[in-house]
Amino acid sequence: SEYKGIKGFQVQTRTDDPVPYAQALADNPYVGAWSSGGAMNTAKYGVTNGTCGIQTAAISAGGHPNLAETEQYNGTAWTEVGDLNTGRSRLGGAATSYTASVAFGGYLTGPSANLAITEKFDGSSWTESGDLSTARRMVTGAGTQTAALAFGGQSPGSSAVSSTEEFGGTSWTSGGAMNTGRNGSAGAGLQTAAFAVHDSNHEQYNGSSWTETTETNTARRFFAGSGTTTASLVFGGENPGGTAQLAITESWDGSAWTEVADLASNQYFNSGGGTNISALSFGHDNPTPTATEEWSFSGLPPSTPAADYSNAIVGDFYYNSSEGLFKNVKDGGAPIGSWASGGDMNSARF
Repeated sequence: SEYKGIKGFQVQTRTDDPVPYAQALADNPYVGAWSSGGAMNTAKYGVTNGTCGIQTAAISAGGHPNLAETEQYNGTAWTEVGDLNTGRSRLGGAATSYTASVAFGGYLTGPSANLAITEKFDGSSWTESGDLSTARRMVTGAGTQTAALAFGGQSPGSSAVSSTEEFGGTSWTSGGAMNTGRNGSAGAGLQTAAFAVHDSNHEQYNGSSWTETTETNTARRFFAGSGTTTASLVFGGENPGGTAQLAITESWDGSAWTEVADLASNQYFNSGGGTNISALSFGHDNPTPTATEEWSFSGLPPSTPAADYSNAIVGDFYYNSSEGLFKNVKDGGAPIGSWASGGDMNSARF
C-alpha cells in the first residue's frame, strides 16, 4: 500500500516471467535444417534437374539407367504415375507442380546418345512437343511448363554447352548464351529470372542475358538448387575433382552466399524443388538413393511482431507469484564472453 501511494499503481503479479522480444529471438532462433521425407519407389539418380515443383507437389521423371518412370510427391509420399514416352537420364525439367511440367534433353545408353526430345505432363500422361534445338545431357531447367528455360549441358562431343533455349509451350527459341559453358549445374527460377551455379561460378539470367555474380563458398558440380535469383538454396554435389560427394548446403540472400545446415547424407546427381525456405532433395546417387530430404525452418522468424512481446517491457517491476519473488524484466540473453591472457602463477601445478 505504501508503494502504491508513492508510485500510483500496484505491482503487477505474474505467474511466469515475461520474455522480451530480443530474448525470445535469442532463445528460439530462426534456422533451417534437413529432415527425412517419404522414400521414392525406385532407386534412381540423374532425374529431371531444375525447377521441379514445390515441396508439397514435386515431380521426378526419368533417371539412370534410361528410366521412363515418373513419380509425384505430395509432401509425404511418392506415387508412380504415367511414364515418359522416352526413357532417359540427366535431363532437364521445369514445373510449378506435379500436374504441369515439362522435361527435355537427356541421354540414353551412353554419353554420345544425347537427346533433344521434349515432353509435357498433364498430371497423368506425357505428350511429345517441339524438340530442343541442341541435343544435350546434364541440362538444367527453370520456369514453368509454358515458359521454360533450358541452359548448359553437355554436347555429343563432350563439350560443355553455353547456349540457352526458351520454351513457349510448343517450341524452343534461342536465348542469351551463358558466359561459360557448363554441365551439371544447380539452377532454378523463372524463364526471365533464373540462376545457375557450377563449380563456384554463379550466373543469373534476366530473360535476355546472363550476368556473373558472387561465387559460392564451395566449388562443386552435379548438384541441385531451389528458389529464385534473390533467395535461393544449393545443396549436394561432388567436388570438381570427382573424388568426394558432398552434403554442403548454401543459402543466397541476393548479395552473398552463407553455408547453412548440411544434408543428412552426401549425395550427387540429386534434383531439387521448392524455395529457399521449403525445399526438397531427391533422385540422387548415394548409399540410400531412394531417400528424400526436406528443408524447412523452425524458431521465430526475424519478422515476428515485437508487439506480441509488449507485456515484457524492459525495466518493468513485477511479482512472480509462482516463485514468491519480486523481479524486473531484463533484456538480452546470456552474456557472450571470451578468454584473454592473465598473469602466470609462480609455480607450475595441477
